[in-house]
Amino acid sequence: MTAETAQRWGSALDSVVVYAQGAVCRRLARGSVPPDGRVRVTGLPRSLDPGSLRAHVLRAPGVRVTGARVDVEAEPLGTGTPDELRREVERLRDEYAAAQERRDRQLGLIEEVRGLHPVPPARRREDPHRRTPVDAWLELADFVDERLTGLHTRLVELEEALLHVEHQLTVATDRLARASTDAPSAHVETTVSALLTLDGAGDAEVELELEYGVPGAVWVPAYRLTHRQGDGTGRLVLRASVAQRTGEDWTGVRVALATADLRRRTDLPKLRSMRIGRRQPATAPSGWREPPAGLADLFTGYDAAGPRPATTAVPAAVVAGAVPVAATGGSASGPVPPPPPTPQGYGGPSAPLPMPGGADGTSPEVFGAERPDFAQPVRSRPGGRPRTGGRSFPGAPAAMAPAAPGGAAPPPAAPGRAAPPPAPAAAGLAAPPPPPAPAAGPPQPSGAELDYAALVLCGPDEQGGRRGRLFPDSPFDPVAAEYRRRAEAVAALPLPGHAVRPRESAGSFDHRFDAAARADIPSDGTWHTITVAEIPVGVRTEYFCAPSVEQIVYATLVLSNATDQALLAGPVEVTVDDDFLLTAALPTLAPGGVRRVGLGPAEGIRVTRRTNLHESTSGLRNTTTVLDHRVHVELANRLARPVTVEVHERVPVTSAPDVRIEERADWTAPEEGMAPEHHAPGTRIWRVDLPAGATAALDGGYEIRIPAGKALVGGNRRS
Repeated sequence: MTAETAQRWGSALDSVVVYAQGAVCRRLARGSVPPDGRVRVTGLPRSLDPGSLRAHVLRAPGVRVTGARVDVEAEPLGTGTPDELRREVERLRDEYAAAQERRDRQLGLIEEVRGLHPVPPARRREDPHRRTPVDAWLELADFVDERLTGLHTRLVELEEALLHVEHQLTVATDRLARASTDAPSAHVETTVSALLTLDGAGDAEVELELEYGVPGAVWVPAYRLTHRQGDGTGRLVLRASVAQRTGEDWTGVRVALATADLRRRTDLPKLRSMRIGRRQPATAPSGWREPPAGLADLFTGYDAAGPRPATTAVPAAVVAGAVPVAATGGSASGPVPPPPPTPQGYGGPSAPLPMPGGADGTSPEVFGAERPDFAQPVRSRPGGRPRTGGRSFPGAPAAMAPAAPGGAAPPPAAPGRAAPPPAPAAAGLAAPPPPPAPAAGPPQPSGAELDYAALVLCGPDEQGGRRGRLFPDSPFDPVAAEYRRRAEAVAALPLPGHAVRPRESAGSFDHRFDAAARADIPSDGTWHTITVAEIPVGVRTEYFCAPSVEQIVYATLVLSNATDQALLAGPVEVTVDDDFLLTAALPTLAPGGVRRVGLGPAEGIRVTRRTNLHESTSGLRNTTTVLDHRVHVELANRLARPVTVEVHERVPVTSAPDVRIEERADWTAPEEGMAPEHHAPGTRIWRVDLPAGATAALDGGYEIRIPAGKALVGGNRRS
């Protein structure tokens, strides 16, 4: 059974893992395995990566998948295919073109009427002067004015109709662009399927799981935080904004979100050896091997069991990529095989081999096909006859002589006759140059031959010397490339407010989040928000102020993550006591981490700061300048609940050994590693608990002792 007649199985999308860019989809298929074990699983998207297809059998011991490849089929769309948006856009385009043509024709009429003006006849020298027919001129002017009035009125109507149709066309085009790409985008429907070969199934019913990667899917995290005053915990709902244009709608699938990069290289690094001595060229390790001898004999039983291909005549001229074969001087003993195609791969097509043979008219041994770059080199036998690595075809037609420049090739020799001698070169024309000799030494594999991940083993149905050999499978599919280009356009979507790419916020670690319920995400290239999970976090409300910078108290939420899941940076909608406050930016919160989220100014708490500077000298000869700074901070709580205010002050720091700074206050320095944010050097903190309606006063200060020789005369002494 061929791939075209393989039994078809339907498939359903079950789960999707969305990475930083791209996604890995898993489909499930179920059915009875035919006797030959070949099935075709349909429903795959057009934008999938063929090299990422994986398949395995679920819950069926002894049954395994021995072959899997991607196949593409195309067929015209039926009349009942839902394509209303595309047909509406085409109709509006035709209507817009017709309205534009009517408008242009009306403008042409206006220009014609506007060009009407009286033209007096040419007067001869001997003719007397004529009287101007003023009445006729006025009648013509009235006619032109009346006609232009009607034409301009009609022009206004046509322009309004054109603007209306243009608006409808713009709306329909935008709807078509935002529509799901699950439906085919042309008049030909392309079906992508997986051709699988199962072993050990018999006639039992099995369930398969197909896994493949697709581009065109991105996601960013988002959060919703619900908190009540006085409660030390909060509900943080993790949500995700997902956009995908993979070519298939994700309907009722299990969604997982990962921060890893699908395009990241996974090959292991190679540690080079370090040698001391003369420099020697580094030999690149290669796993390339020559094809084994007698490879063509492996397919003798296959050729004997199956029908032979139809006999084709040898073409009348040597075509590019086909190698003519020689013939022995006897009658043909079998059908003539067609000229083999040029192997496209493993370094590209190779040059045809020269036909060995002497001038004595003896026929050399026949070559069945041209030798690729990796084929076994030709070694000469005693007597000048070459040795080949494949089978020879006795009775093949003789090779045709190359045509002289400007002439035609001679006709092929009939079977059973000897090949005619080559025609002499035409008079005045140079003989064609001899073909280049094969390179001496072992064949050198190219870079494409060493790309083992892209090599494909050719099957027994391949013609010529391709059967049983590895060739790069790199056919360029422009349709698939266009699908992938359109799918990857979602990476350029503008991000929502405060959103951060997962790779930027995850750092050097990778995280995965599994959604609790199935979700629907259409393939329209726009953001869709889904709920992933609910994460318990510790929440406490604190108030922060830095009166030396700004005399305003800010409310903050201190979040602590006690789970083993990291919280990536993203927007968070904060709701306190069932009242929505604002949407803030949540920083990345590692497991066990603590961070602040600002809620804006707290109008119910007031802060006032006053400073005083006193300058004096000390020492035996007044050799030290003393700068005494006094700081006074007042806090007032006008809220109906007790609050905790954190007041930040700053103390100057110095690196000079003879400059001393003495502090006189009860503030404390932030503990390293315990604060939820980074503090600048010299930061000092007051933590004050204010009851409802209470006030507090904070006094602090510091002295700066500077040697008189280093003091700045007339400088600014104020903080």
